Amino acid sequence: MAGVYNLADGPLHDEHDREGWRFRATRVADEIGAERIGGSVYELAEGERTFPYHYHHGVEEWLVVLGGTPTVRTPDGTRALQAGDVVCFASGAGGAHGVTGPGRFLMLSAGARPSIAVYPDSDKLGARPADDNDRLTFRRSSAVDYWDGEE
Repeated sequence: MAGVYNLADGPLHDEHDREGWRFRATRVADEIGAERIGGSVYELAEGERTFPYHYHHGVEEWLVVLGGTPTVRTPDGTRALQAGDVVCFASGAGGAHGVTGPGRFLMLSAGARPSIAVYPDSDKLGARPADDNDRLTFRRSSAVDYWDGEE
């Protein structure tokens, strides 16, 4: 039988403890044995955030609010959400997003690897190869010409 995880009150095994970015989370895919669809439950206190405002190339994400009233920032502005709300963040700049607590929510994606994330506020580009331990982040302003270093 497939694993079971309760989204409403299942345990959150991981903690991130950086000022302004504190959250607890669990990779649901690991809990239920999933391989093709990724999902993580996050829990945020008031004013805390998960990740910097960003978007992905080649990856669509969904946010499903399980409880609380998290705020989501998108290119269209900022708005409060409530339990039961679902938001889709499309691939590309139009899908840029950031989430601020309080709330518990599920983030879903097809988990495509490798993937590229862009962080417009800090002018960064993140490459995420197949191995999570191999994540790379660069300033976009440090870009070089395609032929740089070639003979």
